Amino acid sequence: MNQLYLLVEIAGQRVALPAEHVESVVELETVTPVPLVARHIAGLAALRSRVLTIVDSLAALELGRSALDGVLTAVIVTVESHLYGLLVEKVEDVVEIAGGVDPVRAPLGSAWGRVSQGIVDHDGDALLVIDPPLLIVGPGAIAA
Repeated sequence: MNQLYLLVEIAGQRVALPAEHVESVVELETVTPVPLVARHIAGLAALRSRVLTIVDSLAALELGRSALDGVLTAVIVTVESHLYGLLVEKVEDVVEIAGGVDPVRAPLGSAWGRVSQGIVDHDGDALLVIDPPLLIVGPGAIAA
């Protein structure tokens, strides 16, 4: 069975996001900080007259914080009827990958392990499949 994935770069790593979660990819010029939110929430942004929560993917993985100056690339996902923008470093392509998701057979850091669904093979590269809802939950999520 073939699945669609959006290939992106987070923390310098090429990873795959299941396309079923992805609404669009946008460039954001402004993210408005919000006081007293979890550390991995960068703030809010407006998109087509809707408000979306911007998730700093680096902070969600406890790998630092994204610079919020200049134009930011965000993958828009919907989880439980709420829009989120996942900040990524780069968007590569939407690809169709044959076969299922295989388990990870190597040790991952706790953050990557917490948000991964497994790996897929794309053109000879093993790509970690990231579960967007778990990335949104942030460092407080418990591994399943």
